[in-house]
Amino acid sequence: MSFWNDPLKVAADWLEGVFAGWGMDVVFAHVLVAFLGVFLLITLLMVLDIFLVWIERKVVARFQDRLGPNRLGPFGLIQPFADIIKLIIKEDTTPGGADKVVYNLAPILSMMSVLILWAIVPLAPVMLGTDLNVGALFLIAAGAIGTLSIIMAGWSSNNKFAMIGGFRQVAVMISFEIPMLTMLMIPVIFTGSMNMNAIIQAQELVPFVFLSPLGALIFLIAAIAELGRAPFDLAEGESELVSGFNIEYSGMKFGMFYAGELLHAFTFGGFWAILFFGGYRFFGLEQVSPILAILILVIKAMLGYWVIMWVKYTMMRIRIDQMLNFNWRFLTPLAFALLLVTALVNALLADSRNNSEQVWLYILGMFLANVVTGWIALEIARSVTRKERERIEGVKPVVEAQH
Repeated sequence: MSFWNDPLKVAADWLEGVFAGWGMDVVFAHVLVAFLGVFLLITLLMVLDIFLVWIERKVVARFQDRLGPNRLGPFGLIQPFADIIKLIIKEDTTPGGADKVVYNLAPILSMMSVLILWAIVPLAPVMLGTDLNVGALFLIAAGAIGTLSIIMAGWSSNNKFAMIGGFRQVAVMISFEIPMLTMLMIPVIFTGSMNMNAIIQAQELVPFVFLSPLGALIFLIAAIAELGRAPFDLAEGESELVSGFNIEYSGMKFGMFYAGELLHAFTFGGFWAILFFGGYRFFGLEQVSPILAILILVIKAMLGYWVIMWVKYTMMRIRIDQMLNFNWRFLTPLAFALLLVTALVNALLADSRNNSEQVWLYILGMFLANVVTGWIALEIARSVTRKERERIEGVKPVVEAQH
């Protein structure tokens, strides 16, 4: 087998042979090689996370008409390393009365929740990681650990502002995981499987974003809320909570929360690409080399990450009552309606999908179903908003007359 056709497999077989040659048990050698593979992936992700700090600061600088880091190293590339050194040497404090075990475990769980998501990411056709049949459910379950870490940090800090920030994140978790999980079912309907690699393979003809553009949009909105990024960053509302759930953290503990947030945003950009944009697929280039397939996936994930940054740095934070109203009265009903419409149209046009000459009818039908569903939802929302505004404007003159 050529090294460039499957570099990880060739390298793993070579290492197992080396360890076996040293007299190591074959099973233990296999486990050790698997551990080294996991360690390599985590190392690469952490290095990527360092440069995500630089990318985020550069992007927000451009949005705000600034330069961003530009002193340490070319284009300020060494600035993240200087920040890491600063965080390491900062005093590590623990508030009095804090639950020390839970307090110190929270930032570790925050980072771990992101790293374990990459266990099910298909990097290339021959680099699948853990090929779970229930990968879509694993995505929700593992992502919830990050929210749990925020709750733990807020509760254990013995600080009322931190606790309020943790409570707000509970509201976000309960609210927006519902439309996110609902939209995860749309690629599952198209594919007939919860396996992430099967979802990518099913997009050989057309990416799912063309079949369900509204589903891709709802998933993105729910993912941003799940990440706690603006305009849904209610757990870190500095105008009223100072710094929210992480107010009592300093040094690298704070740095782990920050790094976990950035890597989480990039990871969700990757899953957005996998579920709706074909993952590592791009006009057959993924068959040339696994390295090229990984590069395609990283570029798509970075584009998703850029969209998340774009939303964060151009939209204002909304109030918690507005957020909950938006989710429970609009986004969640729309997600359920879209799921039902998708399942119905998929069943009605099943024969067209399986016919290569009529597959265009299936694609057009799915796209139009999304457009009509979105248009009806907007018209209903517009009508309800108009009636509410008229009701408020009708009450206001009466109140003024009484005064």
